[in-house]
Amino acid sequence: MTSRANRHVLLGCALLCAAAFLCCRFALGGSGEDLPSKPAAASNFPVASDARLAGDGKQTRFILDLDQPISFHAFPLADPYRVIVDFAQVSFRLPPGIGTAGRGLIRAFRYGLVMPGGSRIVFDLTGPARIANASVLEAANGQPPRLVLELEETDRAAFVQSLAAESRSEFRPATADARQPAAPVVAKVESAPGPAAPDLRPVIVIDPGHGGPDNGTQSGSEIMEKNLVLDFALALRDRIEKTGKYRIVMTRSDDTFVPLDDRVRIARNQSAALFVSIHADALPRREGDAQGATIYTLSDRASDAEAERLAEAENKADAIGGVNLTEEPTEVADILIDLAQRETRTFSNRFARILMGEMKTTTRMHKHPLKSAGFRVLKAPDVPSVLVELGYVSNKEDLEHLVSESWRSRTVGSVAHAIDAFFAKRLATAGQAEPKR
Repeated sequence: MTSRANRHVLLGCALLCAAAFLCCRFALGGSGEDLPSKPAAASNFPVASDARLAGDGKQTRFILDLDQPISFHAFPLADPYRVIVDFAQVSFRLPPGIGTAGRGLIRAFRYGLVMPGGSRIVFDLTGPARIANASVLEAANGQPPRLVLELEETDRAAFVQSLAAESRSEFRPATADARQPAAPVVAKVESAPGPAAPDLRPVIVIDPGHGGPDNGTQSGSEIMEKNLVLDFALALRDRIEKTGKYRIVMTRSDDTFVPLDDRVRIARNQSAALFVSIHADALPRREGDAQGATIYTLSDRASDAEAERLAEAENKADAIGGVNLTEEPTEVADILIDLAQRETRTFSNRFARILMGEMKTTTRMHKHPLKSAGFRVLKAPDVPSVLVELGYVSNKEDLEHLVSESWRSRTVGSVAHAIDAFFAKRLATAGQAEPKR
């Protein structure tokens, strides 16, 4: 009993010292973003097990692996440029030394207990950046809950405006004490206050193939298709978003496994105007050698089979563009689905031809660059879709291109030009089709 009482006294003294230490640091630091050099241990709080950075100097992503969803509040600070993320107390069990090496827009980051019941991560930035997205993802597909923060490069003026628009609501930490009010499970940062105007830009879904435990094709033990195509897809997203003409949705933006049907579902749920799946091919040694990029559209045979499947009664509801076909006779539903698929195939083939014309100026193409096959990711009946095989990792020259940043930049530019040309032609065709008044 005496030793237990002594432990309680020592624990109380330690807590008082820690509180006094934190108060002194806030009084001296002014802005309150400084953190203890080592995060405080906690056993009854959410656990952060890993963290990583991805991206480049245009767009950088931070991912924090957790064992449960948390609430949080993210906001920028200037002079020096920083981004702060506050949340309820977390037990940080991150690898030693993590955060000392930065990437892209993030020079470094540090973390720790900032007050009893509250933790903080401070990101030191290389320059002005805006918070493009901040959210907590639920556990899915074998991946743990994750806090995801996406930063985009901006200029000083826009950064200062974002500071003015920031609501700066005070963070109230949640603790194990039941008297504290519960915080929401998920908080999401909005770029500007007030209701947002509807975004009428065409939606383009970019689909990097494979991911997670599915490595795709490989060259040796280090070069994997899933990484090659993700790097290409992220660069393509960044290039297209610079124009401001389109809204980009990624089926995956990190090393996550996404089932094929879910990739199609993402495109349809977003009412996408175009779906571009990015892959790289390979041939076994016994099958000879092949090289060059190939562009695939859905084969007619597979489309016909898909039309039959979609026409079944249980799939008629919301089968095409939100039109409920349940009340229509089977023959009518078949005709409507077939017409939608025919139009979709026409647009898919048109984009494939435009894309081939642009890509051949920057990269080597396969001797038969336009093909069709029954890829499941191309089966959305109302979304023009293509699958691009960038090259063969089994071919030495193709592999040199696939790992080359300069080649990637040129080829990304050709794909972006093809997208512009496709939508320009599509809009022009739609305008010509309008009846004269």
